[in-house]
Order: sequence, then structure tokens, then C-alpha cells
Amino acid sequence: MVDFHRPIRSFVRRESRITTAQQRALVELWPRYGVELIAAALDLDALFGRAAPRVLEIGFGNGEALVAMAAQHPQYDYLGIEVHGPGVGCALRDVAARGLGNVRVVRADVNDVLACLPPMSLNVAYLFFPDPWPKLRHHKRRLVQPEFVERLRQRLVPGGLFCLATDWEDYAAHMLEVLSQAPGFKNTAGHGHYASRPVERPLTKFERRGQRLGHVVRDLIFRRDDHDFT
Repeated sequence: MVDFHRPIRSFVRRESRITTAQQRALVELWPRYGVELIAAALDLDALFGRAAPRVLEIGFGNGEALVAMAAQHPQYDYLGIEVHGPGVGCALRDVAARGLGNVRVVRADVNDVLACLPPMSLNVAYLFFPDPWPKLRHHKRRLVQPEFVERLRQRLVPGGLFCLATDWEDYAAHMLEVLSQAPGFKNTAGHGHYASRPVERPLTKFERRGQRLGHVVRDLIFRRDDHDFT
């Protein structure tokens, strides 16, 4: 396993008030759907009880997109990452309510999760509307940095996809620049271009709010392309 130095955290725990239902879900449903990180690599086949294509969603918020995609594509297994308790509780409740057996949830930093994932274990990774850290002095906290992109590339299968979306124009430009310069990735929309909105990406409450505020959402889809690796 590659030993990376711990990067700067891309999040700050800003816990909002957790509801009784969310707290109950954390207690009662975590043993069924939750994943505890240990020193050893995660055995995804054992975790999901089958061999299937694997999808990672980084920072799923309240789980709206995660649950919708998992329900729509039962042939895929979904591993969701979120650090905030209310969102995790909400997602667990909705996963259980819909009887989804193809979802597991990790409450941890994404870099710690990637360190436990075997190489070439993911078919798709999603990063929807990450914290933009808009102040210039905080840009170093943005998740999409060269070291993170390389860490994720190693966990994608050849041909695997990294799909991103943001409604912050300068963060979109930052993502495009970092990924365009990343060895082993190819822009599916062509060099320097944003992708069309994927039809399979659920329209979430967060995105609808951004649209009402007049924000332009930009999508990026990059493929692991080892032929392009130098």
C-alpha cells in the first residue's frame, strides 16, 4: 500500500443539530450499512457480499444522489463517504427505507478511505459540489489537488471515470486545470472543455437551490487512461 503523508484537511466539522430520527439511524443502522476503517485493506467483495462494479461518492451530503443512483443501478455497489453526522444519519435512514443492499457508508476523511482501498478497485468516483473554499487563503484546502488526483487514479480501474460537478466558476477552472495536467487522466469532453451534464446524475436539492440563485453548474468527466501516462 502506498504510504502518503497526511494532506491538509479539505473539510471542517460544522455539525448542525442532529434530529432524533438521524441519531436513531446512526445507532441502529450503522451496524448494517456502516464501514469501520482498520489498518488492513478493505475487502469490498466481503463488504458487499458479491463481486460487482464499484462506485465511490465522496462527500455525499444527506445522501440524496447516493441513494437515487444506488436504487437506479442495483447492479453496482456504492460506497459513500461523508464526515458530518446528520447527513450520514439521513442517508442511512433512506437506504434502509428503500431496502438497498448495494450501499455502504464510511464516516471518515476520503484520504483515509483511499488508503484502505485496494489498487484498481473502483469503476467510478463521484465528487459532486465539494466545499469550494472560496477565500484565496483557503484554496490549499480544496480537495482537488495533484496529490489527491494521483491517489484516486491508483484506485480506479483502467478506463475508470472520475466525475465532478461544481457551481463555483473558479473552482471549476481549478479542477479543469489540475485534472488536465494530471498524468494518466484524459478529459472525455476534449482538452480544456467541460462535459455536458450527465443524465444519470440526480438533480439534488443543493443543485436546485444553486439554479434558483443563478449559479452555472459545470461538469467534468475524466477517464483513467494509462496510455496517456508519462
